[in-house]
Amino acid sequence: MANLIEILTHLEDFIVPILTTLGNWSYITLFAVIFLETGMVIFPFLPGESLIFLASTMAATHTSLDIQVLVPVFFAAAVIGDTVNFEIGRHLIKLPWLQRHLPQDKQLKAQHFFAKYGSKAVMFGRFVPLIRTFVPLSAGASQMKQKSFAFWNLIGVGVWVAVGCSLGYFFGSISFVQTHLSLFFLGILACALIPAAAITLFKALRRHPVA
Repeated sequence: MANLIEILTHLEDFIVPILTTLGNWSYITLFAVIFLETGMVIFPFLPGESLIFLASTMAATHTSLDIQVLVPVFFAAAVIGDTVNFEIGRHLIKLPWLQRHLPQDKQLKAQHFFAKYGSKAVMFGRFVPLIRTFVPLSAGASQMKQKSFAFWNLIGVGVWVAVGCSLGYFFGSISFVQTHLSLFFLGILACALIPAAAITLFKALRRHPVA
């Protein structure tokens, strides 16, 4: 635990040497993390926008990363990850075991939800950690049209990456941020978790309203 705290509070001391050693392999590593976070439902805990912000910030202060390469790497990783996740949901729902054990009314409700709110869910769900990992899976399982999913997914990912990289690169050029990079990273991570926490709390209150 002490080692983890040490790393989180001195990120630049640990990450810069790693990036320098990896060289161009850094981009492949970053691609893999974003792809797994969005494409594999068993990795929703991996960093998303916080990693984009951190990498973009470091691109503004260190020559080991280039923002012009980071943007397409992050964009491709998220789009491909979401597409894989969508296809997994689209095919898993056809398994006989799921067909037998998943109530028909639940499937119909999911289909109606994505037919009515699918575009908004795909686009805005991209900005909510943890939840964004399950949106493509649910969209695929509910048989949302592939073209519609692909279109709104491209827009959502494009805005997500553009905002994350722009903010990271901008703040990375500020000396105060460079000096307190770890604190800014932890702050971004905390802010990113607020929407997911708020949704969880809202659902809990709906199930168990306060008297």
